[in-house]
Amino acid sequence: MAEQRFTADRTAYLRTNAWLAALAMAGAMALLWAMGNAHVWTGAVAGLAAIGVRGWYLASEELAAVWEVSDGALTGPGGRRVPLNQIETVRKMGSFVQVITCGGDKHLIKYQADPDATVAAIRKAAA
Repeated sequence: MAEQRFTADRTAYLRTNAWLAALAMAGAMALLWAMGNAHVWTGAVAGLAAIGVRGWYLASEELAAVWEVSDGALTGPGGRRVPLNQIETVRKMGSFVQVITCGGDKHLIKYQADPDATVAAIRKAAA
């Protein structure tokens, strides 16, 4: 079988962080409103700043992650290795792909440009 590589996509990373920032902004504003704070708008600034800094700080690590299907296994960053015959479930979660083994271990392949294609490729390799 030919080796397949799944790399993180910058556009998917930015899109995911934009959604996360929007949720953080809304959540912070709702919390300040519920507390009776007169400066609810500061929640939007705080949420955007928090996710912006987080996204900038983690970008180099997250975008460097590469998963590969080769030699009968799915291998990923940090020495993760999942034999293809041990994969029980593969599913899409936004721009992420979750892989669950027969033993219950869970792995996330993050920020995929086409998560449906990643799911299909892993399922095909594991079949």
